[in-house]
Amino acid sequence: MSVKIAPSLLSADFSCLGKEIRRVELAGADILHIDVMDGRFVPNITIGPAVIRCIRKVTRLPLDVHLMIVEPQKIIPAFVEAGSDMITMHIETIGTQALRSQAVYLRKHGVKVGVSLNPKTPLKKIQGILCTVDFVLVMSVNPGFSGQKFIPGVLPKIRKLRACFAGDISVDGGVNDTVAPELIRAGATILASGSYIFGAKDALAAIERLRDAG
Repeated sequence: MSVKIAPSLLSADFSCLGKEIRRVELAGADILHIDVMDGRFVPNITIGPAVIRCIRKVTRLPLDVHLMIVEPQKIIPAFVEAGSDMITMHIETIGTQALRSQAVYLRKHGVKVGVSLNPKTPLKKIQGILCTVDFVLVMSVNPGFSGQKFIPGVLPKIRKLRACFAGDISVDGGVNDTVAPELIRAGATILASGSYIFGAKDALAAIERLRDAG
């Protein structure tokens, strides 16, 4: 599977967000990774459906909306209506039965279904619903803030997941050109990277380094 690069908007300059999105789009980004935080599941608050709706107007890139929120099922319809192409729910915040129900709803609306798990959450928590999702997002930092250091302990989890899951495996947290080769060898196919891309003077070169790391 080819590697896709997903710049994480959490690290963008929100004072000129449209310009930042255009910059990474021209640099060859495949997906836009958008972190939604509620201040409850993680100690930070970011954006909601209104901002997603505005982002949708300025780009044709797929929007992967990463819901780091409690009770995501209550707000998912609003994010679908806003223009999300992919929605990721944390297994820590939603039961397997509720996730299956949301998967039916999302597919009905043409939205890809993702499940995410934190670094300390064992893979067994999602093994029963792997047949339900299109992709899995493995957190390689404790969620909440950008710019954190990659946790190497997630690599065995990614390898084990790849052995039993044929869909996309996304990794989010501390992703740069140093860790990207290990992630790709382990089986990752989507690299979500924030500060490494948005903090680079040359976003094109940064994205190419990640994509070519394998």
